[in-house]
Amino acid sequence: MTSTTPAVDLRVQPVDDILDRVARSLQTRFDSGSVVRKRRSVGAKTDRNTWVRIERRGVDRVSEQGWNGTECAALLTGVERPTWRTSVAWRERDAEVMWRADETDLLLGDPIGTSVLAEDPQLPDAWWTALNSSLDALAAQHTRRIATPDTETFSQGLVTEKIRRAFPDVADTAIEHWQPAHADLNWANMTKPEFSLFDWEDWGMAARGLDAASLWGNSLAVPALAERVLHERSSDFASRDGKLMTLFVCAKILSPDANPEDPRLVPALAMAKQVVGDLQIV
Repeated sequence: MTSTTPAVDLRVQPVDDILDRVARSLQTRFDSGSVVRKRRSVGAKTDRNTWVRIERRGVDRVSEQGWNGTECAALLTGVERPTWRTSVAWRERDAEVMWRADETDLLLGDPIGTSVLAEDPQLPDAWWTALNSSLDALAAQHTRRIATPDTETFSQGLVTEKIRRAFPDVADTAIEHWQPAHADLNWANMTKPEFSLFDWEDWGMAARGLDAASLWGNSLAVPALAERVLHERSSDFASRDGKLMTLFVCAKILSPDANPEDPRLVPALAMAKQVVGDLQIV
């Protein structure tokens, strides 16, 4: 689904009024030196040592399940994440736009980096153990939420469309196993040296292997890191659904509007060819 809401980049748009409104609603003050601005979200530390993340989203990108992923994630067990405290949401009066602010405890560490890494973060074995424990615990949960990777509702139709457009030789794209996924697993949403996973706006049911494939795709510019992800989540990648999710991620990387200088293009194409062959044999 293509959004009908005009694109706005909060990295360059004025956000002082939004921050003031949220501060008043939550009865707090923000540390101006802590403000982090991303394309569609803004975050800042409060005077009570908590963190508030504010996101702008078009109404057409708010599904019928609601827009309370971080709040719903508060019920997850066995998953390392910041504790959710409260939230506030509103709709702009003269625009098809929603805003939502969620207040959580501060992160256990620093964000590892940008969503796609260019250097190996040198993570210890204990970090990988914690990642695996959290992802396995997440997969064992129960929810009626549906994942919304890149704000698109995850569905069989979406998977089929993305894969067949990029890899028409794949005839069978049927998903066999659905399980909860974070759905935005990248290096900007995890902390080190202590592992924690944050930004839960898009979590919900998806195919097995979506998170593993997403993290792998965001690691391809660092071959050793991508190999580590493949090793740590090997059971996901070995499954049929995991292979489909690998193609799902490769299709996004290899899109027609991809940057020709993207270092992920060559390894993504090589992996896609291998997986397509594996699926044809099966």
